[in-house]
Amino acid sequence: MFEWVAQTLRSYPEIALFLSLGIGYYVGKFTFKGIGLGAVTATLLAAVVIGQLGITISPNVKSTFFLIFLFAVGYGVGPQFVRGVAKDGLPQAIFSAVLCVFCLGIPVVVAKVAGYDLGYAAGLYAGSQTISASMGLATDAINRLGLPTDQAKGLLDAIPVAYAVSYIFGTVGSAIVIALVGPALLRINLPAACKDYEEKQGGVKELGGAGSAWHRWEIRAFALQANSRVEGLRATEAEALMPDARVFILRIRRDGKIEEASADTVLRKGDVVALVGARDVLLKLIGAGANEVEDPELLSVPVEGVDVYVTNKAVDGKTLAELAQRPTARGVFLRRITRGAVATSIPILPNTKINRGDILTLVGRTQDTSAAAKDLGVLDRPSDVADVAFIGGAITLGALVGALVLKIGGVPLTLSTAGGALIAGLVFGWLRSVRPSFGRIPSSTVWFMNSVGLNMFIAVVGLTAGPGFVKGLQTQGIGLFLWGAVATTVPLIIGMYLGKYVFRFHDALLLGICSGARTTTASLGLVCDRAQSQVPALGYTVTYAVGNTLLTIWGMVIIMLLS
Repeated sequence: MFEWVAQTLRSYPEIALFLSLGIGYYVGKFTFKGIGLGAVTATLLAAVVIGQLGITISPNVKSTFFLIFLFAVGYGVGPQFVRGVAKDGLPQAIFSAVLCVFCLGIPVVVAKVAGYDLGYAAGLYAGSQTISASMGLATDAINRLGLPTDQAKGLLDAIPVAYAVSYIFGTVGSAIVIALVGPALLRINLPAACKDYEEKQGGVKELGGAGSAWHRWEIRAFALQANSRVEGLRATEAEALMPDARVFILRIRRDGKIEEASADTVLRKGDVVALVGARDVLLKLIGAGANEVEDPELLSVPVEGVDVYVTNKAVDGKTLAELAQRPTARGVFLRRITRGAVATSIPILPNTKINRGDILTLVGRTQDTSAAAKDLGVLDRPSDVADVAFIGGAITLGALVGALVLKIGGVPLTLSTAGGALIAGLVFGWLRSVRPSFGRIPSSTVWFMNSVGLNMFIAVVGLTAGPGFVKGLQTQGIGLFLWGAVATTVPLIIGMYLGKYVFRFHDALLLGICSGARTTTASLGLVCDRAQSQVPALGYTVTYAVGNTLLTIWGMVIIMLLS
């Protein structure tokens, strides 16, 4: 039975590929306190084990899926990458670039001191910095060296060995260094720092929401009493009597009939108004003697929640407090801000700035949310349809540019097709954020291209390197692990000190900035958990975009430096 399965996998390597993928995703989902192998490492290990059967698979499969993956990476981070380099995220972008230089330099030094060849050096770098994508560019760079076939294969087989050994500490160690060691070294009280930042930004801790019996925003009905101070006022004038609160009149029952209220609706004696606002504000109205009434029909206001993709240049960089003053903000409440390739949730604070490419979840009457969406950008209606013509054309264009070779002093320089696909993703991802009429790729499709594309590449690497993996692990084991720990820890410690004492980032943002620059989502989750706040995530998106791009490109650079 075993021999039949083994022979079948050798004859049909596509089965081995999907088997590696299935095992990898299944095992990779198990975590302990938020930290686990992850799908990439689990897929690699599964493929290595299956690869012991001597399975041969076309390298073209690996290249195809890697191009898909890199384009998806660039498409996802493009808006934040361009904004970070060009606008107010510049200090964070510069810091990310500096930290990335240390993330490259330290592994290069380690590789030279330890005497590792190009394959082990590239794998050590990829695993210690948890940047799996760099293995693809390192592979391309080694293939372009013109080495004998056997020598090149030996180097390529060493990459996944070093990656797998150093990745474990690269993931767990980075979370420990940033979230646990960092605050102690820098003497940062994370909860206090986040509270201080929230207070300076005019915010308070949000409670309630979906899944909670308590809700911050409510709608109640009040009857206008005789000689009321709002009698004769327009709706917006009445709402302005409470300048420190967002309270809106949505509906009116007048002479027994229900009317939708607008900004210019004039209030009259005897009106029953449906008022929406913060729970504590409405309670103050009741306490002040307002006559609350029960009117289910009036209070049954049709509302909807919509996602709005921010594209309007006029609102780019504006704070929520500034946006709340725009006429189109009347009657609309903000439920969530999503930013960046990893869909980071951004805290809703008065001084939180909105950027093009952000997705805002708005709640309100259909006419109000439609007006707000038109002002901010475009409605991001749920859709399963991707612009495949755009994807194919963009990857083709990027790969063609990357295939060009420029010789300087007899030295051939090229982006490679993989590097070209990444640059194409950055450019077209940014264009999509400012011109959303084309290039739509649903988030689920981006995830598939990103995650499955990478893991298909990793599975081919593991299947191909399987026979030499065990031997490499036996000869390099513990030393490789320890050197990987050094390559992980040193850049992070240097980066945290630079961020605090040279760049002078706020303590609440510093560790999120470091997590983003090193693209370690595990550490961000642990930082936010220890901070009891999402404020550190504000520093994650720009640095992640820059870090993810540079750390991937370094896979090619490290081969150039060491060869």
